Amino acid sequence: MSIEAAIPSALKRPIHATVNLLNRWWRLLQFAVLMLSLALSPASYAGANRNLLARHIVRDTAPNLAWYGVLSALVSLVLIRIVVVTSQSYGLSRFALEMVVRVLVLELIPLTAAAFVALRTTLPAGLEFSQGRNNADNTSDDELHQEFFPRVAAGVFAVWMLAAVSCVMTLILAYLSLYGFTPWALPGYTRVVGQVFNPAVALILMLKIVFFSFAVGLIPMASSYYFGASYRAKVTHGLYDMVRLFAVMLLIEIASLMGNYY
Repeated sequence: MSIEAAIPSALKRPIHATVNLLNRWWRLLQFAVLMLSLALSPASYAGANRNLLARHIVRDTAPNLAWYGVLSALVSLVLIRIVVVTSQSYGLSRFALEMVVRVLVLELIPLTAAAFVALRTTLPAGLEFSQGRNNADNTSDDELHQEFFPRVAAGVFAVWMLAAVSCVMTLILAYLSLYGFTPWALPGYTRVVGQVFNPAVALILMLKIVFFSFAVGLIPMASSYYFGASYRAKVTHGLYDMVRLFAVMLLIEIASLMGNYY
């Protein structure tokens, strides 16, 4: 009888954990739908709300763009040089450009741009904002329009901007590293890049950046929306947000790899 009585108690913990996990993901989905409804509402872009939105977008994008642009350029130059030298040593110079585009532009830059915005902006801002909230049960419409939506939209836009600028900058650096300051290699360069960016690959890249941006913008602020009042709980939830965010980003990256190479 003791074994039979122990079986239900042993199952309680995984069942409870599973229910809590599903409840958190359901709350995240509800928050995403709420933010989408605000994004489609004209009131979110009118009057003072428009000024708040613009202020958050500039504040979250401009510093990140400067720092990430410099770091991305340095890392891109190093990786481009490694790929070029390695391909030349194996007699595969004609594949160097395609390897650079696939490794950097398609895979590394979107992932690092999203991680950079998350670690530098959205995760700290979400935790800081949640600490200033006294009651998470009563959220007014003004707070949704003036506090939550601008922060979510700024995080999403920052990922878009960083990824777009870094992709263009990497393509320019790849051309200069391979061919130098000459316009005569431009037709062959554009032909190779166009072959890599076929419609399916371009669509997958765009969707990956969009889903990365949604994860980076929504997950930290969803916790602030549903939070309690204890500081310890908020810190614990902040660590959980980091794990959940990077788990989502890993799943998105795996899905994009399967779409590109399978």
